[in-house]
Order: sequence, then structure tokens, then C-alpha cells
Amino acid sequence: MIEYLSMIILVLGMFLVITSVIGVIRFPNFYTKLHPAGITDSLGATLILIGLAMQLEFSIITIKILLLICFLWVTCTTASYALASSAYHKDKKRKNNAE
Repeated sequence: MIEYLSMIILVLGMFLVITSVIGVIRFPNFYTKLHPAGITDSLGATLILIGLAMQLEFSIITIKILLLICFLWVTCTTASYALASSAYHKDKKRKNNAE
């Protein structure tokens, strides 16, 4: 039963990654492209790692995967925020210099 549940979670994670790649390609500007990229980082990779952890027996590798998930949640959201903030301030400076 766990094997089937882990396969469903893996497929869902891969589906999110594929759809977010399509979103990054199709969306017009940086801010709209940042949203699917952030979803890939936080949710898609997390689901894939959870699926992998469920397929393994409980061991040190499972603990490492769970720590990696926590690390991804913290760093990916921070990186997305930093990218958006940097782009916003760059656009703001460009508009002020144009006036």
C-alpha cells in the first residue's frame, strides 16, 4: 500500500515540475515566471523527496531526505523573495532614472 501511495506522490511531484516548466516558458515577464519556478522549488521537489522517502525503509537516508526537505523549504522561499525584491528595486530605479 505504501508503494502505491509513494508512486502517486512521485507522479504528482513530477507533474508539478513539468507544468511549472511549461509555465516558465509561456509566461511573459519575470514576475509571472517566478511563480511557477517557486512552486517547482518548494512543492514539486518536496513531493518527489517525500515519495522517495516513503519507498525507503526508515534509515539514516530517510532522515537526510527529511532534513533536505526542511532545507529546501527555507532556502527556496527565501531565494524567490530575494529575486522578486531585487527585480522590483531594479525596475523602480530604472523608472526613477527615466523621469
